[in-house]
Parts: sequence; C-alpha cells; structure tokens
Amino acid sequence: MKIQWGVKFILHKRHSGDTKASIRMRVTLRGQTPLDFPTRHETALSEWDAMQQRVVATSPAASVINRTIDEWKAVVNEIFARYELIEKRVPTVGEIKDLFNDMVGRKTKTNESVPNPGDNLFAVFDIFTDTMGKQNQWTDATHEKFAALKRHLKDFDPKLSFPQITESKMQAYLGYLNKQGFRNTTIAKHLAFVRWFFRWAASKGYYDGDIHDTFKPKLKGTDGNSKEIIYLTQAEIKLLENYQFLPTQKALEQVRDVFLFCCFTGLRYSDVAKLRKTDVKDGFIDVVTQKTVDGLRIELNKHSQAILDKYKDKPLRGDLALPVIANTKMNAHLKILGQVCGIDEPIRIVYFQGNVRHEEVFPKWALLTTHCGRRTFVVTALQLGIPSEVIMKWTGHNDFSAMKPYVKIVDELKEQAMSRFDNL
Repeated sequence: MKIQWGVKFILHKRHSGDTKASIRMRVTLRGQTPLDFPTRHETALSEWDAMQQRVVATSPAASVINRTIDEWKAVVNEIFARYELIEKRVPTVGEIKDLFNDMVGRKTKTNESVPNPGDNLFAVFDIFTDTMGKQNQWTDATHEKFAALKRHLKDFDPKLSFPQITESKMQAYLGYLNKQGFRNTTIAKHLAFVRWFFRWAASKGYYDGDIHDTFKPKLKGTDGNSKEIIYLTQAEIKLLENYQFLPTQKALEQVRDVFLFCCFTGLRYSDVAKLRKTDVKDGFIDVVTQKTVDGLRIELNKHSQAILDKYKDKPLRGDLALPVIANTKMNAHLKILGQVCGIDEPIRIVYFQGNVRHEEVFPKWALLTTHCGRRTFVVTALQLGIPSEVIMKWTGHNDFSAMKPYVKIVDELKEQAMSRFDNL
C-alpha cells in the first residue's frame, strides 16, 4: 500500500525579534495533525537554507546539524517503509512518535534527572510544558501562552517554590494579576492554566498540596452572562455576499469569500486555513479539526459550494481550497471589510477588572474576527430551526453547554420578533 506522508525540517522562533531559532522535524500524515520533533539544535537565521532544509556549509555547526537531519530523514523513511511493505497499514501518530524515539534512542525530559522540585518550581514547569506540548501537540500559540504564564509567575515571585503554594500566596498572586490591568475573563483563563499545572505536578509527585482543587475565586463577569457574542445577522450576510468590489479590492474580496465560507460551514479559521482541494468531495468536505483532532463531515449548501467553485480551478499555494491569509492579517482586513460594507450596528461590550464594571460601545465592524464566522453559522442555523444536535455534528461541539449562549440569543430574537405584534 502507499501511505501519503511527508517530512521537512523547519525553524521555530520563540520571539519575533530572535536572530536564532531551534530546528524541528515535522512529519505529516494525511488526515492527521502534524508531528513535530525538536532536534535540540539551533542555528542563526542567516545560516539556514530553507529550500534545502539544511544549515549552510559555511556554518561552524553545519556538519553536526546536517548529519542529524540526514539521519532523522533516514529513520522516518524506514518507519514508513515498514508500515507500507510489512504491516500494510497506516500507522497512528502515536506509533510514529514512539517508534521514532525508540530508533534514535531519544529520551524525553521526563526521563531525565531534574533539580529538587521543592526549590525549582520553574524547572518542573518546563517539564510540564514540554510533556504536555508533545502529548497534546500544542501549536506555537499555545506554547507562547504558557511562556507568558511562566513570565508572570516569575515576575510575581522569582523564588517561587511548591512549599510556598498556599491559599494566601495564591490570593496575593490574584492581586498581582489585578494590578497588571487584566480583565477578569483573562485572569480566569490564566488561573485555569495554573491549576492545570499544579494538578499535573501533584499527579507526578512534585507537589503534595491541593490548591488546584481549592483555589477557585469568584470573579465578576466570568460566568458568561455578560459576554457579547459577535455574529452577523442574515441581512448582514446578504450585504457581504452582494457587495461589488473594485478591481483594486481583490484582497478584500478574497477575505470576504473565506469569511463567508466560515459563516456557511461553521469551520474555525485554523481548519479553513488548511482545507485542501482534495478535502472537497461531491457535496461535502472532510476535515480533521486542528483544535480537537475530530474528524468531521460537513455537507455543502449552495453558498459554500459556490465559494469553493469560484476558486476550484485557480492555483493556490499548497493546493489550498481557498485563498487564506494569516489570521492576524485577515482579522485586520475584516474590520476594513465591515467598515466598507457598512456593518456598523453599535455593540455594547461589558467587562470587569476586579470589582469595577466597564462598558464600551463599538461599531460592529471594529469587533469582527475570523471566529465570528463560526458564531454566525451557529446562530443562523438555530434561527433556521436546525436542531442543536445536528449543528454540533457540523461544528464538532461535544457539550450542550457550549450551545447555551447561542440558544439564548435566538430566544431573545424570537421574543423581539413576537413583540412586533403589539404594534398592530
């Protein structure tokens, strides 16, 4: 049998201003989330040949690094040859990972000796992020979130250790976060990550407390009741669909098409960004979501089909189905798009910082992001009377609680619509 797989070596920068980057091997298997293997080598950006995926020969470290690259390529080739010729089946990503580590004699940090965790909470934190990052195949964005968390913990107390973790210490840390000016919703997410770390540390024997179960402060505005879900109305969807762009507005037109595709399928940006022409079947698309690694089959309606047909015969990088740009750029373009199309309904945003309630009013275009497309899909589907169970099959939601805010919106819209009878 023939397995569709690939291997390449890429650079990974922790921060945008870095002049050096670590080298990773990325193994891709069709229909699966890519596997990244850190080589534990790094190189100057100026000494990396991206086309050849090697360090240039003039680099002092070229022989060592390039030998590792050649050896690892050979190992991966051998792994897939074994499954193609002997086992005659597609391996799981777990099997690839375990077999590769075994063949190169590679140990994870969890098998290495570490300093006394009582005095080195941050050393254990590094083990946690390395272990969970590999186990859950974290994206660079998730790694950055936990790097930020570590920075805040260090800023709060550079000598923080597990024996110091008490209720009063955590309360002091909450006060530190409040002084940073974070919104309560941000702090709630931050503390959830901290509890995850302590829960993991307790399960591994590094920490013998239970602060992860006991420290759950009540923060105003984090129950979801004050959260405003930004979505487009059916009239605004039509407005975008029918807008005629000038020849000089090609970029906006493409952003409009990708965004509307999310509105008509419920796909996240991360999934539409890797949707390829081969994922498009006769009347539906097959995707494996990046966030939850769920396999979804999403039927196409006339709107989503028309968008795919528009780009079917156009050459796009990586054989993508749609002309997707970087998420940050697309979010910026969406705000311009909304402004151009007159999507300017005033939206009131309520949030809390500590006990202080804040209110701000924005035109809707200023709040548009790629995720609004997914929200628009759910609200529109509920408005059309499609059962929640069916919608969840399309979106990949596996918990009805995630649907409650959307159902609440639709109920409010129904109540407003019924009140029109009062004017008869």
